[in-house]
Amino acid sequence: MVAQLVRLKLTLMANAFRRSVWQTIGIVVGSLYAVAVVLLAVVGAIAGGTADAVVTGQVMVIVGAVAVLAWWLVPVFLYGVDATLDPHRFMTFGIPRPRLLAGLAVAGVVSVPGIATVLALVGASFAWWRTPLALLAALVGAVVAVALCVVGSRAITTALSPLLESRRSREVLTIVTIVPLMLFGPAISWFSQRVATASDGGDAVPGLVADLANLLGWTPLGAPWGMAAAVHDGAWLGALARLVIALATLAVAAWVWDRALARSFESPRETGSKGGHGKGLGWFDRLPATPVGAVAARTATYWGRDPRYSTSFLVIPLLPVIMWFAGRDGAPEVMMIAAPITGWILGFAISNDVAYDHTAFALHVATGIDGKADRWGRALPVLVAGLPVVVLYAVISVAVAGDWAWLPPLLGLSLGTLGASTGVSSLVSARWLYPVPKPGESPFKQPQGATGATMLAQTVGMGLTLLVSVPALALALAAILLSHVVLGWVAFVVALAVGVAVLVVGVRWGARTYDAKAPELLQRVLSYA
Repeated sequence: MVAQLVRLKLTLMANAFRRSVWQTIGIVVGSLYAVAVVLLAVVGAIAGGTADAVVTGQVMVIVGAVAVLAWWLVPVFLYGVDATLDPHRFMTFGIPRPRLLAGLAVAGVVSVPGIATVLALVGASFAWWRTPLALLAALVGAVVAVALCVVGSRAITTALSPLLESRRSREVLTIVTIVPLMLFGPAISWFSQRVATASDGGDAVPGLVADLANLLGWTPLGAPWGMAAAVHDGAWLGALARLVIALATLAVAAWVWDRALARSFESPRETGSKGGHGKGLGWFDRLPATPVGAVAARTATYWGRDPRYSTSFLVIPLLPVIMWFAGRDGAPEVMMIAAPITGWILGFAISNDVAYDHTAFALHVATGIDGKADRWGRALPVLVAGLPVVVLYAVISVAVAGDWAWLPPLLGLSLGTLGASTGVSSLVSARWLYPVPKPGESPFKQPQGATGATMLAQTVGMGLTLLVSVPALALALAAILLSHVVLGWVAFVVALAVGVAVLVVGVRWGARTYDAKAPELLQRVLSYA
């Protein structure tokens, strides 16, 4: 059974190269990136082990614990991203559950992340090549760590699957997740500064690393990684205790996976939707009954209810926090970046709006909505919602920086960036589409084969926005750096005029492209379904 499931997984991986050119490019790029990461990890571990095995062992415990935690948590945020071997598809074959679990566990390693993890763990074990017994313990720990990664991941996702089947639960999970992810960078910056400050005390940093490694080495996350270090130090009981912790955790994870899978087999998830109570027409009641109003109402509704849209806007309230962290140590001017970036993010949010419509875009084509109505209907909610936010962030930034002479150029640049970004996105979304997560899927999920197309389309969109904003950006920077009041107002007028001009031209050009290519756009969107 294990061999059959592994062959099936390999066949599915091989078939992925035949689906589309972009999917093949994405797999190749991802594989090359994984190879680079593995080589870097293995070479770094071996070099570190040769220079200082003790410190290298401590670092490996910390990094390994993070890797196991990532295997456990990332699939939850991606709503069980790897469903190529869904256990429910084997229900009718009468396969004993222990054999099925064993096959699924081994087949779970057959993927780009799985193979990269195995190679990295086995290769990094040779950091202990100078101590054969420690090397043997490291190899055993690597095998146990891989099992913990795969089985723990499947146990958690299977146990939480009833919760993740609820759309509202997935939306709450997305909102809860995006906040710590956005604050991860500032937290790392704060920790680095604390470490840099502690380094003035001599052995504070090595002591911090040693304490953290010692703590994690006695947890299920770091126990497999601490075995080799314990053997190297001659602590045989400590190595045995860590092995027992890792194996006990593996046994518990396997039991949880088995019980959760049995529960899902005995009580299969229901399909279909339960009846709901209407709550009015929402934005369709508030906006005019015109083609532009209808498109704008649908767009505004999606922004409030679809996590694929709302996730991108959750970044905006956190921008001032991030900029404050970045500039709190003597550079409050960094806060001024928040307003222009906010304008760019809001405008860029509709750069692939047609693909996000999914099959609903057929309504636009079937009802004969013209390009102007479609483009303005998508752009107006961005402008209406973005104007007060951009103005507020510009005022707050200048207040923190302490020089009100900077307000006109910063405000002009921010509003101009909002208009220019929206105009460019109105053109790009009618010409370059790329695969996006389907409705109901995690906004973090990257469709297979979408990497190359996504990078190309987003690079073109960002490049065009930057290009048309060069005059406004140059004037605004000159006015801010020189603190010139008159030049600041000139920059305000020029930046605002450039933004409005790019917005109008982008919408009109995008409308003509939409009118000429609406059926092709629909065909491309349906190919992503």
